[in-house]
Amino acid sequence: MSAGRRLIVTVGVMVATLMQVLDTTIANVAMPHMQATLSATQESVAWVLTSYILASAIATPLAGWLDDRLGRRTLFTICAGGFTIASALCGAAPSLTAMVAARVLQGLFGAMLMPLSQAVLLDVYPVEKRAQAITLWSMTTMLGPIMGPILGGVITQSFNWRWVFYVNIPFGLFATVVLWLLLPSGRSMTRRFDMFGFALLATGLASMQLLLDRGTQKDWFDSTEIIIEAGVAVGAVWMFVVHTLTARAPLLPRALFRDRNFLIANSLTLIIFGVTYSSQALMAPMLQQLLHYNTTQAGTLMAPRGLGVLISIMISGRLSGIVENRIQIAFGLICLIVGQGMASNFDLMMEGKTVALASFVGGLGNGFVMMPLTMIVFLGLSPALRTDGAALVGLIRNLAGSISIAVGGALAAHSVQVVHSELGEHITMQSMPMLDPRLVEQAGHVGGMAAALVDAEVNRQALMIAYINDFRLTMWIGMIVLPLVLIIRPVRARGEVPTPVME
Repeated sequence: MSAGRRLIVTVGVMVATLMQVLDTTIANVAMPHMQATLSATQESVAWVLTSYILASAIATPLAGWLDDRLGRRTLFTICAGGFTIASALCGAAPSLTAMVAARVLQGLFGAMLMPLSQAVLLDVYPVEKRAQAITLWSMTTMLGPIMGPILGGVITQSFNWRWVFYVNIPFGLFATVVLWLLLPSGRSMTRRFDMFGFALLATGLASMQLLLDRGTQKDWFDSTEIIIEAGVAVGAVWMFVVHTLTARAPLLPRALFRDRNFLIANSLTLIIFGVTYSSQALMAPMLQQLLHYNTTQAGTLMAPRGLGVLISIMISGRLSGIVENRIQIAFGLICLIVGQGMASNFDLMMEGKTVALASFVGGLGNGFVMMPLTMIVFLGLSPALRTDGAALVGLIRNLAGSISIAVGGALAAHSVQVVHSELGEHITMQSMPMLDPRLVEQAGHVGGMAAALVDAEVNRQALMIAYINDFRLTMWIGMIVLPLVLIIRPVRARGEVPTPVME
């Protein structure tokens, strides 16, 4: 493939990937506006997010099999075009039911864009330039989720929430045309579909996502529904693991799991993405609820994380082949630990620059960790395993986000209750005589307002401490996983000729 054609293909691939990663977070800030327009309750409108995550999680493992059956150009074009049409349907949705149906379609088509983009870039670039291709891909996939809420807030405030989806249409059309015209037409391959394995995995993932999304609403394991979903998830995933180890042609090739680096890198990806997503999910409400920043101001204070990611990925790409990947990962983890340590020292009187600096340091860590991890995962895989490997990595990233956000929210809610009780123990008639019930009663309305103000301040302090506890926990998680870097084997890019699909 000529250099000019490769450049245009790269732009088309990156545009398609950016659409998908942005849509995992860009719609979040528009949820209150959707709720009003679609006449939905707070619980029912959450299905706009849940339906997308569920569909994406279920469809992602199919990427490798469909790639073999349809050929990469055909599958990529169908997914890019389908995602564009689904985005238009989301923007035009007249009701909540129509919106959820369109989001399901968006999740089904979008699930395959990330693994396909990775596989295409590794195929069209020669071995000596694959590190550059991975650098570009990593920048897109890391910046997308971080910048999504900021762009979503700006678009929603400047226009309306429907344009959060309509903005995909011109970019989607461009990507679809470029991919169809310039990607080489590949040969399809005969590959048996593991229906039983797919059914087990889909059931396990769907149950897990429902458990995580509805756990807070249903008070977790005090709910029969959550207990059932947990049981189904554990049972289905366990059966899928056994089936994968024993089946003649499993859904996910067993060769992926024989690669020690692949397993370790994905374990680190699960944990590190979990720390990142959890921190981002907690930071936004903290800035708005406790420090009283609006959506745009909160997004601006969190934007330095994206700048840190961009800088560190560019530096990491330049250092590839000069500095060993394990050293870069260790340095990135240390930056993440420092960033979360800074966040664990937040207080209610801090300035915005304190948040911006912590976000920037954490962003540096993200880039220095994820860029080398991506290289370790994919430069060591044979071409035949790239799409399946990319699909599994994408699935792990989605799970990391779902699990960490749900667990972080649950821990924060529990911590608020505990801290509120502990702080309340120190508010006595001796420490605050003005709260003597007799004085409050005598003061009438003013006394009641004073008591309410004290309770509100206790709640505010308890919530701040809960956020700090979560940030401190993520800091310790980073310190615990740091030794895993030592057991990663150094890896060099394979020198195979690209797969026949890309001839």
